[in-house]
Amino acid sequence: MENALLIGLSRQMSLRRELDVVANNVANINTTGFKSDTVVFEEHLMPVARHDHFTGRDRRLSYVQDRSTWHDMGQGPIKQTNNPLDVSVDGNAFLVVDTPRGERYTRNGSFQINPQGELVTSEGYRVLGDGGPVQFQNNDRDITIARDGTVSVPEGARGRLRLVTFANAQLLQKDGSSTFAAPANAQPQAAELVHVIQGTVEQSNVRGVVEMTRMVEVTRSYTQIATLLQQQGDLRRSAIERLAEVPA
Repeated sequence: MENALLIGLSRQMSLRRELDVVANNVANINTTGFKSDTVVFEEHLMPVARHDHFTGRDRRLSYVQDRSTWHDMGQGPIKQTNNPLDVSVDGNAFLVVDTPRGERYTRNGSFQINPQGELVTSEGYRVLGDGGPVQFQNNDRDITIARDGTVSVPEGARGRLRLVTFANAQLLQKDGSSTFAAPANAQPQAAELVHVIQGTVEQSNVRGVVEMTRMVEVTRSYTQIATLLQQQGDLRRSAIERLAEVPA
């Protein structure tokens, strides 16, 4: 294939990847605690490929390479729910939950109590406190959650929500709609100067208008490149047909 077709194909592959990310953002616009993603691309220079029909730096062939995905950790809007088990995190920190795959970190503070009396997420994951899972007794009522995360009932405290932070949150890997996994090079640290707000939840930080606009832009760019590649293919086919003609 010609170099123009290969370069156009690399751009289409990148646009397809970006469209998947944008579509996932739009699909989670109403997911509590969801953090939007952005694809990061970079120029990839082929080490040996050249276009000898041009001179100087125009000989260099530049492709598009999907480098990574960037997480937007900006705080989403705070929604009042008046549910005493709901909390939102005010600051740069995460709540810790226990999943079958190990500890995970989330900004989704929409909690409930399971039949075993444990504080759990909407997915059923146990919410961890400083001393382990937050456990209630059968007759516990009037639950309050202080700004420092202390969970209490009139009879006494039932635990304190564990809040952690990371030196580089971009190292976290998504493991579900609103949970993150920490790789070995990203260790959680106890969060300071961070508070929780009872009776509220943090909504998705996806900006719907921006994401829909970006989806239109990506789709349009993909179509334009497809048209260009089609024209290149038609031009090549026409040239071969003309060269193959035998003079009468």
